[in-house]
Amino acid sequence: MKRPLTGVSAAERIRASARVLFYNNGIRSVGVEEIVQNAGVTKPSLYRAYESKDGLVAVYLDEFFLTCRKRFEEAEAACPDDPRGQLLFYFDGLAERASHPAYRGCGLTNAILEFPNREHPIRREAARLKQAMADWISSRVMLLGKRDPEVLTSGLVLLMEGAFVAGQAFAPPGPGTHAGMVARLMLDA
Repeated sequence: MKRPLTGVSAAERIRASARVLFYNNGIRSVGVEEIVQNAGVTKPSLYRAYESKDGLVAVYLDEFFLTCRKRFEEAEAACPDDPRGQLLFYFDGLAERASHPAYRGCGLTNAILEFPNREHPIRREAARLKQAMADWISSRVMLLGKRDPEVLTSGLVLLMEGAFVAGQAFAPPGPGTHAGMVARLMLDA
């Protein structure tokens, strides 16, 4: 068992442990025992804080989405009043992330792939959060006044999801490293 960090609550250690393990190894392959051992806590601590592994997974998905939301906010702050610049800022950052050897794609996409039953609560939550990501892209595209904004949005969402998966499927740097350039081509078409 790992030695607990001083001043960090058991719930925070569990959450941090789960975040790393779920992202690197997958949700289904990680058991409660591995999470608590890695966090340096006991199983009852996990159940007190999260009620179940599924409750902990829901927190993981929400936190992963907050990271995505932060990237959108950074794009908006970097390119105020410039939706094209915001999209390119996001896709340039995605290209950089997707080219790193430790990149495991999007935790939300990974959860959707791990839970093929569309009615599973984890799948539904991950899909809801993925839709919020697509909605952000759509909101930027709508501000551009482009012809066929739905088609452009769909293309950019496909590019985003492709970069998430390509970052895992191909040896670094892989095709995801060109996400920003491909977004430029799409936006300029």
